[in-house]
Amino acid sequence: MTQAVSDAWTLPWRGLGLSSNLSAADVPHPYRLLDASPGLFDFVEYSAPLSLDEAREHASLFPEMWRRRAEVPVLFHPVHLNLWGPELEPASALAALDAHAREVGSAWVGNDVGWWHSQGQPFPGYLYFTPPFNEAGLADCVAHALHVQSHLSVPLVVENPAVLARRGEWHALDFLARLHARTGLPLLLDLGHLFSHQLSAGLPLEAGFDTFPLDQVVEIHIAGGVVTRRGGRAFYVDDHTQPVREELFQLLESLLPRCPSLRAVTFEGDGHSPEVAELSLRRLRALVPRGERPPLRLRPPEKVTPPALTGGGRPWELFDAGHGAAPVDSVEDAAGTLADQDFRLAVIAEALDKDWPLSRLLLAGTREQLLAFTASREYRNLFTGLGRTLGQAFSVWAMRRLREQPDEGASAALSLEMLAPTAFMRPVPPPGPGQVGLAEDVRPGILPANLTELVFAARAVRRHLTGRAWASGALELSGLESLGQAARRYGAGPWTFAVRRKATGHEVVTGTRALMDLLKSLAARPRPVGEVPPEALAEGLGRGLIRQGDGAGVDRTLAPVRPVG
Repeated sequence: MTQAVSDAWTLPWRGLGLSSNLSAADVPHPYRLLDASPGLFDFVEYSAPLSLDEAREHASLFPEMWRRRAEVPVLFHPVHLNLWGPELEPASALAALDAHAREVGSAWVGNDVGWWHSQGQPFPGYLYFTPPFNEAGLADCVAHALHVQSHLSVPLVVENPAVLARRGEWHALDFLARLHARTGLPLLLDLGHLFSHQLSAGLPLEAGFDTFPLDQVVEIHIAGGVVTRRGGRAFYVDDHTQPVREELFQLLESLLPRCPSLRAVTFEGDGHSPEVAELSLRRLRALVPRGERPPLRLRPPEKVTPPALTGGGRPWELFDAGHGAAPVDSVEDAAGTLADQDFRLAVIAEALDKDWPLSRLLLAGTREQLLAFTASREYRNLFTGLGRTLGQAFSVWAMRRLREQPDEGASAALSLEMLAPTAFMRPVPPPGPGQVGLAEDVRPGILPANLTELVFAARAVRRHLTGRAWASGALELSGLESLGQAARRYGAGPWTFAVRRKATGHEVVTGTRALMDLLKSLAARPRPVGEVPPEALAEGLGRGLIRQGDGAGVDRTLAPVRPVG
């Protein structure tokens, strides 16, 4: 493939930026923050699908980003781009990436060097696998990077990946320097990712810079994270929603004068409240003041045919060890692999709990049970092109598990959670003036088994065990036995419940019989206010389960005023 670049790259000064996933529901909202505090930052670096059409469809902030891109420049930082792993990106995907970057005016495309997805299916939470820092890992990263760059008309900027498990004999900075030397590509230095390597390796934060080409760094990332300790080792977990470590602010300040090619500093502040993000940005603004700087001209790498992949670093072996399908001592650094497992399992559990909170606790509530799922063929098949979602893979695994080890209570819970999304297949009419109807995000459902106690118990047990864990430092999962008992003594049906659709999934809602009867009747048609029992009306409005049409025909839904029970 002929490299689609000109004789020179010109990289404009971008200054200080804020990252975004381009969702209007996420915080901080970059454009509201900038409107409230003009000059707080200079550009937005966003993550989205490679395809511009998919980004338009799925990113709710895309229209505003598109409208304001001349005023607020953008950098595209995709998180669905393999720069390591057993398969190269298809040419069609890279053509879409190049068109996307050109259309939005992204001066370059930066991405972590890692294995992000298999056959288009991203790993849960976009937790990629880091290549081993040795010749085998480097060779395939070189092949990936040159393959991607050969399809781009803007520079690919390669970023040092996060590290929990030590693999390979090289320092992370040595690995990144060698990747630059073999590809000629500019560098993105992520300070949190570097901290993760230094902690895992037991090194000072400043170690490794003596021979690192800081003059090739065009962008720096700074973000939040958490330091945890396990078995005498310390690990940095890259979690952008957490506070930025003071060590990273200090490292950034020391590095800024030493990076002459620097074009951008990005605060990856996704998940921070606007007021907290503003505090961090003001601190960074003092280090990266406003003002233009001359553009940087770089020589692109020579046009070469990218080498073939060798399978260096054995990515599928790391996948199996990371998900419990192989013993952790089958790969280098067992303790680091266990720490990596912990992080992956936490992300997977959080994702499953959006739609399967009861079934997940009953069938995969412990670490060992959750590993049984991630080590299963159903989970592995997610990444072999079968097209399922994580939730679908879990439901198939759960059904097989219940065939092999019958449990009537868990079966009833699984049936409930499989039924919940189907409640929204039928639309409901809105209420007119003087009427009440179902809230748009609420539907009733009916099940042959009464699981009222289980729904209550799941919340109560989770709250109790979490509170004890904060006090004792350990999560006592034997407490889940009471949840199993509540599931097995389910009552006779039919049982009417409600399902609330939320941005994070579906929530099963219980209530008084009068309220549930009201919701069931409103699924058929709205009712005049005067026909509704006053107590059920007050409960439904107070919990945001029903809405009331006003005299102008406008729906009004009261926000919940007490926890859903």
